[in-house]
Order: sequence, then structure tokens, then C-alpha cells
Amino acid sequence: MTSVYEQVKTAVEELLDVAKIKKGDLLVVGCSSSEITGAKIGSDSKPETANEVFSAIRDVIVGKGIFLAAQCCEHLNRALVVEAEYAEKHGLEPVNAVPQPKAGGSFATAAYKGFERPVLVEEVRADAGLDIGGTLIGMHLKKVAVPVRLSVNRIGEAILLAARTRPKFVGGSRAVYDENLL
Repeated sequence: MTSVYEQVKTAVEELLDVAKIKKGDLLVVGCSSSEITGAKIGSDSKPETANEVFSAIRDVIVGKGIFLAAQCCEHLNRALVVEAEYAEKHGLEPVNAVPQPKAGGSFATAAYKGFERPVLVEEVRADAGLDIGGTLIGMHLKKVAVPVRLSVNRIGEAILLAARTRPKFVGGSRAVYDENLL
């Protein structure tokens, strides 16, 4: 059986490739460490599992200039941990909370501890995302989300869903679209 680290690393690599993520883009990830270990979401937070997930994501995106938004749980209204650099560049107003394993979630806590200058923001419009364990990241994706099938469909015991985004189609029956943006 493949480790959680390897499953996450493979999923992130595949998604970045399919979604054509580039430097400066944002990847949103929601993660239930409880679900990964076979428990009900929000019931059995596992910081060590969340650290493994965060490390795998960081190891893939580091050096590529891709930003991560780590979604908090419902107790922090699904706020997101981002690097202050990203928040400043995009005019995102920080909110005041520090995620904890039982209030924000273990994954958001791992990101908060692992980022250089972490801040929480209320919302983002990410270019792609991973939902590990039914964390409902859709509200943080750009307007047109497109489901992506990956070779990995579970992280541990948690269901994995992936999405990329694309620009909206405008126009009518005579419109012609740029194939590179589909």
C-alpha cells in the first residue's frame, strides 16, 4: 500500500499537469485527517497525518512559484491559510484566527506552522483544488470548476476529488473559443 505522502504527491503532480497550473497560480486544498484515517470528518483530528499531507504538497509546489490555500474547517467558517505574500499581492484582507487541530483543522494548522508568513483570509478564487475527505472546497474555486479524474481517488481512507477551472464561455452559437483555455 502506498503511503499517504506518496498518494498526495502523485495527486498534486497529476492535477498541476492537467490543470496547466503555472507560476503565481493558486491551489486550494481541503483535507480531513479524520477521513484519511477512516473516521468521520471532524471527529478524530490527526496532526501527524495532516503534516504528511502538507509536506507532500509543499514538496511538489516548492520552487514552482505556485501558492497553496489550506482550507480551515467549518469552525473557522472555511477560512483559508495563505502566505502573506499571496494575500498582499491579491488585496486579500486578513482575518484574525490561528487554526488549531479542533478549531480550523489539523491540515490548516500544519499549513499555518509550515508557511513562512501565514495569514488567514475569508475567501480566494483558486485555479485548481483537491478535496480530501469531503471538505467542500468548491466555494474557493474560480467560477467554472471542471472535475478532474486522477489515478489516485483516495488518500488513505478518504475520498479524493479534484478540480481545475476554466474561463467562462461567453457569446452564442456563433462564438469561437480558444482551445488552449478549455
